[in-house]
Formats: sequence, structure tokens, C-alpha cells
Amino acid sequence: MSATAPVRVRPDDAHNRRWIANVHPPGRRNPEPAGRYNLVVLGAGAAGLVAAVGAAGLGAKVALVERHLLGGDCLNVGCVPSKALLRAARAAAEVRAAGAFGVRVPPGLEVDFGAVMERMRRLRARISEHDSVARLERLGVEVFLGHGRFVAPDALEVDGKRLRFARAVIATGGRPVALPIPGLVEAGYLDNVTVFELTELPRRLAVIGAGPIGCELAQAFRRFGAQVTLIELLPEIMGREDPDAIAIVRAALEREGIEILTRTETKRVETRGRDRVLHLQVAGEPREIACDAILLGVGRAPNVEDLGLEQAGVAFEPRRGVLVDDRLRTTNRRIYAAGDVCSHHRFTHVADAQARLVLRNALFCGRARASALTVPWCTYTDPEVAHVGLTLAEAERRGLGLRTFTERLQGVDRAILDGETEGFVKVHLERGRDRIAGATIVARHAGELIAELSLAMTAGLGLGAIASTIHPYPTQAEAIRRVADAYNRTRLTPRVRWLFAKWFAWRR
Repeated sequence: MSATAPVRVRPDDAHNRRWIANVHPPGRRNPEPAGRYNLVVLGAGAAGLVAAVGAAGLGAKVALVERHLLGGDCLNVGCVPSKALLRAARAAAEVRAAGAFGVRVPPGLEVDFGAVMERMRRLRARISEHDSVARLERLGVEVFLGHGRFVAPDALEVDGKRLRFARAVIATGGRPVALPIPGLVEAGYLDNVTVFELTELPRRLAVIGAGPIGCELAQAFRRFGAQVTLIELLPEIMGREDPDAIAIVRAALEREGIEILTRTETKRVETRGRDRVLHLQVAGEPREIACDAILLGVGRAPNVEDLGLEQAGVAFEPRRGVLVDDRLRTTNRRIYAAGDVCSHHRFTHVADAQARLVLRNALFCGRARASALTVPWCTYTDPEVAHVGLTLAEAERRGLGLRTFTERLQGVDRAILDGETEGFVKVHLERGRDRIAGATIVARHAGELIAELSLAMTAGLGLGAIASTIHPYPTQAEAIRRVADAYNRTRLTPRVRWLFAKWFAWRR
């Protein structure tokens, strides 16, 4: 029985050693498989952990296989470390803006980037205890560390051991996409994995890709004091979002000093001394940008390589990932998939929801459908952009008619008092029905606010129900209630108003 090989991470400090001791303890020996498992889970990210812990909690015999770090991207190189950085960046921005509230801040504000990153590592290590080998074993999950591969339709191998199963879940997640830009590899670059290894702030940072990852980290590093250029091939940043939301975020980024280059292709990268020089084509015109570091934020690819999927009879495509039906079953009816390896919604909360769906379908012959899930998402710029359901563009492509109700934060008392009036709540109703088809919120805490509308959509509630719900005053959530009030006013048609007038005249 071989011992677990050590995982090397940078920097080698007490926080990172504590983190690794939790999620891939060096020297640990895997258990001996005992019989056939009700469920074997391949991959210990968000989807894999929820599936394994949920099944074990129900009394199933469960094995969880992970080749790298328990917790997946979210804990290790995604949600947890990135939001620690974003919170530190927001603190710096709030100090700089304190004068608007009558708080005098001495000039010469400096961000201790090393301390920012040390705080991130400390908090990640603390949170990693939730996903640790020790905790999972206490919950009844047998944890196997090593590279797992299917060797038959009902078995996989890890560390020389064969695990037989009645059902299995593929939850191997995804990885950052690299771009075939000449000279990029030679010059060196950061991605959403290696950026969290930094201990010194790059003085000049070029960010390639203006999706959620690119925009969030571009703003954070600018607030830490870096000179930032954000480069996007498409005509606009955050292309999948509402155009009004994009306009607000773009204005905020530019106001903070980020240079945004859209319709821009990176042709090649050259190393000149200590500089990395990007050769760009900006709207057809050549341009050069020198920087100290390059960050790629151009999307993710599913992890489907070297899993033995062919031996298991599981169909997959390199770009789409594992192919599943609406119940998240693969072409092998014993095997399901969940999370980034099979979903076009690559969010931690979607992986969690899909894993719960898989448990119902795989263990209890359920018929729950992934297409029935109501999926919100949020980009954590400042202000945040949160969305759920259809956008107007998607509705138009489907030939659906929508009615839209919008409340801008500049008319909401709490937003005025907070100095956070840039933003809005926009809700789309199906035409002729009080049924929410989609919504977008732009606000400092839009990710928190969108939950009310997500619940309404999931429960089949409309704006009428929200209008009858008391919202505490003063809060920015009052904007949602105001949208609902606007909808109610449309129900007061001229005919209804005439009838009311007759009623009140009779009552006088």
C-alpha cells in the first residue's frame, strides 16, 4: 500500500502546510476496498463532496477518489481565495472613498499586498477543514487519494486498488483554458490557479479575457495599486450580461483607472529584458503594451482526459465534457456526472445542486431534471452583477414576449444613504402573466439580493406575491419591492379605475 505523495504549493508557509494537511495529507495511506460500493465518486470538488457526503449520510457505502486536492477549484483556487482578495480590494477602495462620508484619511494610502495574500492563505486553510480527509472519514466516506480511472462499466482503479460500484458519479471539474499565443508560454503567465501563489504585486498587469474572472481580478489588482490593462477579443466585456449592467460595470472599471481594450486580439508575446510585451491588434490597428505579468481569464475546459471513460462506455467530447441526459445520466446507465465536467453552467452552486439531483436519481430511481433547476449567478465586481433566468436577448431568440419592470437604485433611500446609487433591479415577466422569466440586479451586494427573485421563480411566485411581502426599511432590497409595486400599478387599468370611481361615489 503506497503512501500519498506530497503536494508542492507556493509559498511554503504555515498556512499552506495546514491547508495541504487537510485536503491532501502527505504520507497518508489509502484504505483497503471492502466489497461493492453503493456509490463511487470520482472527483472531490463541490459536486463530488456533496454527492459523497449526502450519500454517506443516507447510509450508503461510499468511496471518494481525488487525484489532487479535496475541495476542488472552489476551495483551493476559485471562490474562496478570490473572494478573500476581492474583500481586501474593496476595503482599500472604501478607505480611498471615505472622504465622501466626512471621514478624513491621511494621504499616502498603501496596500500591503504580502499581508493581503497571507490573509487569504490563512482563511483558506481555516475553511479547508470543512473539506478535509479527517472530516469526510468521520462522516462515513472512504477517501482514496490518487489518479482514478475506469477499468470496466462497473469498476475503477486507484492506487492499484479496484473499486466496484452499483452507481458512480463523475465530478472531475474543469481547468483553466490556455491560449495558443506565440511566445506566451516562454514569457510566462498567470491563471486562476497560479495567481494565488503571488507574494509581490505586479506593477503592471495585463489581463487577457474580460469575462467574470478577468473583470473581478482586474479590479482587485487595480485597487491594490497595479496598473491594469483589460483585453477582450469580443466587442464588449462580460458579453453574456444585460447591456445596461455592462455599461455600469465598464464605467466603474474605467473610473478606477483600468484601461479596457475590446475588439482586441493578442497576436504574440515578446520578452524584452524584464518586460513582457504584448503585440496587439486593437480594432484593426497594431499596438504594443509592456507589462510585468500577464493573467489569463478566458474560460475553462472540462477534465475528461485519462479517466478511462471509453472502458466504462461513457461518451464525452473534449470541449463539452461528459455527455449526459436531463437526469444527468451518462451513456452508461450506472454512471452519472455533475458539475463543470458536464454542465454549461460552471458555478459552484450549480455543481452542488446537480449533485443533490444525482443522489435522488442514482440512489432512489428518481426522475429529477437538470433543466428544471433555476440557476442564478453573480459576477463579483464592484458593483456586482447578479442574474437569474432569461435575458431579453435570450427571450427574443426564443420568440418570447416579455414585460420589463426596472427600479434604479438612485431612487432607493438606503442606496442613497450608502452612497451606492449606481445600479438597478430589472425583472422580466412573461407577457400577460405574473410569472417571472428572468431578472438582473446591479448593486454592491447584488449576489445577496438575487436570492429573493430566485426563490420566487423556483416557487412559481410572481411580483404580486413580492409586493404583498413586507421588506424591512431602509434596505436596498426595497428596490425589489418597488419593482413589484410598479407591476401592481399596471393592473389598475382605465376600466378598473372607472369601476373604483363608481364605487367610491356610491360610498360617499
